[in-house]
Amino acid sequence: MRSTDETPVTVLSGSLGAGKTTLLNHLLRNAGERTIAVLVNDMGELNVDAELVSEQSDLSVADGTVAELSNGCICCELRDDLETAVVRLARERDFDHLVVEPSGISDPAPVARLFTGGSPAAARYRVESVVAVVDARLFADTFDADGTPSKTVAEGGEEGTRPISDLLVEQVEFADAVVLNKCDLVSDAERERVESVVKALRPGADIIPATYAEVDADELLGVQRFDPQSAAEAAGWRRMLDAAEREDAAEADAEGAEGGHDGHDHGDHSGHDHDGHSHPQAAYGVDSFTYRRRRPFHPGRVAELLSDLPESVIRSKGSMWVAGREETHLTYSQAGPSAYVEGSGRWIASLPDFEQDAYRRNRSDLGFEWDDEWGDRRTGLVFIGREMDEEGLVAALDDCLLTDEEMAADWDAFESENPFPDSPGDRTTLAEPTPEG
Repeated sequence: MRSTDETPVTVLSGSLGAGKTTLLNHLLRNAGERTIAVLVNDMGELNVDAELVSEQSDLSVADGTVAELSNGCICCELRDDLETAVVRLARERDFDHLVVEPSGISDPAPVARLFTGGSPAAARYRVESVVAVVDARLFADTFDADGTPSKTVAEGGEEGTRPISDLLVEQVEFADAVVLNKCDLVSDAERERVESVVKALRPGADIIPATYAEVDADELLGVQRFDPQSAAEAAGWRRMLDAAEREDAAEADAEGAEGGHDGHDHGDHSGHDHDGHSHPQAAYGVDSFTYRRRRPFHPGRVAELLSDLPESVIRSKGSMWVAGREETHLTYSQAGPSAYVEGSGRWIASLPDFEQDAYRRNRSDLGFEWDDEWGDRRTGLVFIGREMDEEGLVAALDDCLLTDEEMAADWDAFESENPFPDSPGDRTTLAEPTPEG
């Protein structure tokens, strides 16, 4: 019997074939005195994973201890079904722990958010941990600078495919525990390299090496790791970017207090990471840096650069200010061979004055300096990679900024043939894996 009114939940994510169903069955067989219920999601009409769980444990789809959601993805079109299923489980069954296994192409973030506020499920459950099961061999190959495989997975509910590098990165970046499975298929050096990349993508996550998904149940169950307040900010790129912007704002405040700042910052920061300590992952050749500027990119030049980054760049993400898109806040995301830019909202400075004032009053600490001329328009990018040529990449990015002459010219010219989205929600693909032949 559980000791509180909230049943702990483990969200078990992982790419197809990583071993998450094997891990789940291992946990069920070695759960001790815990009573576990399971919800399994499969994209096909036949829920193969649910049957595997039933076959290899005392749980049963027929008696309700295994709930199955098939032919859809619970992070998008089956979310209502997910909520109904977990509420029904709590009402009809008596158990100590719920394990939710999304399909191999699901984003775990929206699944976890279902349990964290404002829904009937949130009143009955609490997320204890979000676990990502990583295939060490696949991860090593996917982010190997000597040759990135061109693998994709089908997107749930939509036409087309999605690069597997995107999926691997998103699952790791949101996890508070990473089971590094199939360690028998990689060398010690490869495993160290994979661990270093995981640490860079998600600092602070517990990394648990495994073979055949054999993990002590007490390492995953009964450990409160998930924090709903900070989960979205825990990714390595977000931590770096937030720290860099806080540092910039503090420096600007100090200069303002001394009377030496004119309120116009056009972006002559070095772009380097100045957090004052070395990164442990650098010992394995994985390092990171931030690039921050208060001058817009030329759309053509930056699109060309970001569509063909060096293979040494494993992950890069952040905000972009592009000439000709003065109203649209652009978010850039790259993982391995995949890169895209998405319209993620409006720049505050593009809103009517009364909306700007209201936003700034409600957000007294914006985390960055407000520029008198350009407002919140700025670029802040984080690059994570292995043996990157940081100086060369910073110089190439700087070459993509508008020159003084272009800044003074008519910007209407940047509207035509601009490849970037001009509305929130729109997306431009800059790079994608070459289809396997």
